[in-house]
Amino acid sequence: MDPIIFLKGKRLYLRPILEQDLEKLVIWINDPEIRQFLAAYLPQSPEDERQWLEDLRNKKDTQLTFSIVLKNGDELIGVISLHNINHRQGTATMGFFIGRKDLWNNGYGSEALIILLNYAFDTLNLRKVCSSVYAFNQRSLKAQQKCGFQIEGTLKQQRRYNYGWTDEILLAVFREDFLPPWQEFAKDLAA
Repeated sequence: MDPIIFLKGKRLYLRPILEQDLEKLVIWINDPEIRQFLAAYLPQSPEDERQWLEDLRNKKDTQLTFSIVLKNGDELIGVISLHNINHRQGTATMGFFIGRKDLWNNGYGSEALIILLNYAFDTLNLRKVCSSVYAFNQRSLKAQQKCGFQIEGTLKQQRRYNYGWTDEILLAVFREDFLPPWQEFAKDLAA
């Protein structure tokens, strides 16, 4: 069977989350090393993930969530989403994670993000995409800034971390700030 491909990049593609993805997602969402970067903090069962997937299907007007899949081998490596999509205001909030820890620091998060942002601005006609990152997650901060995100503010001591508190950095990217990184990325796609 041919792979389901919704959006293509250089090394990966985005597609809808499939039932077959849930097994890996349950493992990743429960992994403390991955979970520390996410808002999730309660244990998740396979049934919880199935319910989450069912809930996603009922929110397509305000939330789009995709599997991040390697082109070479069609392997799921993470998840990326736009949520709180407000078509009237032209805004949304973005979140993502790479679950394959051996692939961290290889630019896969940035690539998935730039593909998603192009869809958000070009197809959905959004004008601004927001995000946030915990201050200790410099990898995500750099990936987002590489795609045009700029810091808009900081929520001081917003999240519990290592028996203390850490700041949450608020970011956003406007269409015009995204265009230069996209044009650079798109050169390689055309080649």
